[in-house]
Amino acid sequence: MERVIFITGGSRGIGAECVRLFSKNGYRVAFSYLNSENEAMSLAKECGALPIKSDISDSSSITGAIHRANAELGGIDVLINNAGISQIALFTDITDEMWRTMIDTNLSGAFYATRAVLPQMISRKSGVILNVSSMWGQVGASCEVHYSVAKAGLIGMTKALAKEVGPSGIRVNCVSPGVIATDMNSHLSEDDINALKNDTPLEKIGNPSDIAEILLYLASNKASFITGQDIGVNGGMII
Repeated sequence: MERVIFITGGSRGIGAECVRLFSKNGYRVAFSYLNSENEAMSLAKECGALPIKSDISDSSSITGAIHRANAELGGIDVLINNAGISQIALFTDITDEMWRTMIDTNLSGAFYATRAVLPQMISRKSGVILNVSSMWGQVGASCEVHYSVAKAGLIGMTKALAKEVGPSGIRVNCVSPGVIATDMNSHLSEDDINALKNDTPLEKIGNPSDIAEILLYLASNKASFITGQDIGVNGGMII
């Protein structure tokens, strides 16, 4: 029987690579997107996935998207909370709106999506929830305090929820990427990229496939005894 997965922020970057990889591995895939409609439609056609336009920061919007995926594909077996934004700003320049947008998108959205899928997982006594955090959620980043806080919150949610739903047969894990070649880092200059490579023991930056592959493993039965963990995929930059 095919397993069903819902991926938030699935139209680009790590999310899009997850859509491709999970589709290739026999999953029935639904994914949410907000602004990248052309990319979402192209990806859906390529992979046979179900694209659903949704605002991750709006509880009713993402809950509705998950209910639609349930209706069209069946009960969700795996949820990947991937949708997120980044922003560089001095702490004293972070406005109330900037703070709310960051927390609502990167942390509250994962809460809303998880809350929407949990009842059915608890009823079936099985399920996997995977959160995509960041190495800055592990150690913090200067000029990215609001981003670091939101990503640290995902790690905390992972650990706490794993304890709560483990008795119901549900596993909850987190992956914290390092520097990955996605649109989120496209603003970096060649000098910036080279500096980051020099700061990384493996002397390279990661690709979206590096993250998608570990998520595929964590979603599988091969990881049946792994829960509540935060796995760094950062080339050794954070050890």
